[in-house]
Order: sequence, then structure tokens, then C-alpha cells
Amino acid sequence: MLTLLKAIILGIIQGITEWLPISSSGHLVIAQQLMHLDVPISFDILLHLGTLLVIFMVFWKDILLTLKAFFKFDFHSFYGRLSLYIIIGSVPTAVIGFTFHDLFESFFSSLFVVAIALLVTGTLLYLTKFFNGKRNLSSLDSLFIGIFQGLAIIPGISRSGSTIGLGLLLGNKKEQVAKFSFLLSIPAILGASIFDLKDFSFTSLGTLNVIIGLITAIIVGYISLKYLLKVIMENKFYYFAYYCWILGLIILILV
Repeated sequence: MLTLLKAIILGIIQGITEWLPISSSGHLVIAQQLMHLDVPISFDILLHLGTLLVIFMVFWKDILLTLKAFFKFDFHSFYGRLSLYIIIGSVPTAVIGFTFHDLFESFFSSLFVVAIALLVTGTLLYLTKFFNGKRNLSSLDSLFIGIFQGLAIIPGISRSGSTIGLGLLLGNKKEQVAKFSFLLSIPAILGASIFDLKDFSFTSLGTLNVIIGLITAIIVGYISLKYLLKVIMENKFYYFAYYCWILGLIILILV
């Protein structure tokens, strides 16, 4: 049963881990198993939608400029190219998501998969320590980043960690990679929501509990996103690797 306290706890976990590169889905799997809580994946998606609102709160100017450039066919400007890169990156994400949806969803019951995925995420994050890119984002970069975003459906693979991490490893400017990663998450999360929420009912979990969980995720998510942006600009993104490695090893030992 999803109690109010558990909804708040899951909202806090989602808010902290959605944007920090430590895998929100992996932490939700861990938390739900520790609390012996059988929550439909639809509730997880709702929490993702809550933290998605944070993107609009933080990047609303960039979103408006990107849409304006796209509809004006101004593809020579940065925001015009960014709009095309978002489309290019979203294609492999959608293909991977629809093709392997059932397989990836089955991983949400496996702590072993989460542990291995966290170790992989940690390794990718650590490698960014050795890169300080100066390149502008390209269409090929956006394609590869979109593939990694698709693989991040696996619990334990961080979406922000894999997309930003790969962008940095490809030698791109950190400011561009961060902005692209977060804007790229919008169609991905919306697409997953439409796919997974078709049979969802608020009353099955308690309307109040769901609303409180969402509000909690939004507030905490805003704080964590602002913190992550600061970390990226200070070239400390790789610090999160240690956390992923430690948590992954602990889970492997316990399972």
C-alpha cells in the first residue's frame, strides 16, 4: 500500500536522483524493494513527469528560443541547430524504448541488474575526469547521445549521467552538453509517460498521496538540478562515480 509517508519518501528520492547522475529509476527500485512496496511503474513515470516540470522552470528561456528558431527555420543559429539535434537524438531513444520496453521493464524487479548498471554508470562518469571539451555539438554527437539515453531506461543507468557523460567524452563543450541533455529529456519523458500511463488510475494509489509525492519530487528536483549545473561548470561531474561504485558494490554483496 502506498502511504503518504512512502509517497513523500519516493518523491524525495526521485527529486534527488532524477537529475543527479546516479539513476532515479535504480534508486526507486531499491527503495521500493527495501520498503516492500509494490508500486506500478506508472507511479514512477508520474514522478518523472513531476521532475520534468523542473526543466521548464529552469530552462524556459532556452525552450522558447529553441521553439522560435525551429518554427522560423533558423537552423544556422545555435538554437535552430539545437532543435534539430533534439529531433535526431530522440529517434534512437524512441526506437530503443519501444523495441525493448518489455525487456527493460522486467529489469525493474532485479537488484542485480541495478547493481551492474550502477557500476557501468560510475565508470562512464569517472572517465569524464580526463576530458574538457571545446567542440560544438554536432548531429552525429546528438545521435550517439540519443542512443545512450535510450539505454538509460535500464534501472541503474543514469539518463543525465550517460547523456552528459558521453557528450563530454566526445569532446563537446560542457555548457552545450548539459543544455542539450536536459532539453532532450523532454520528449523522452513525455513519450514514456504516454506509453505507460494509459491504464493508470489515481484512485488505485490514493489521489492525495500521488499529489503530495509529485509536489515533493518537484521541489527537491529543482534544488538538485541547480546543484548539478553548478557541479558540471566546476568540472566535478566525475565525483558522482564514487557513489555509483560504492552503491553498486554494496548491492552486489547483499544480493
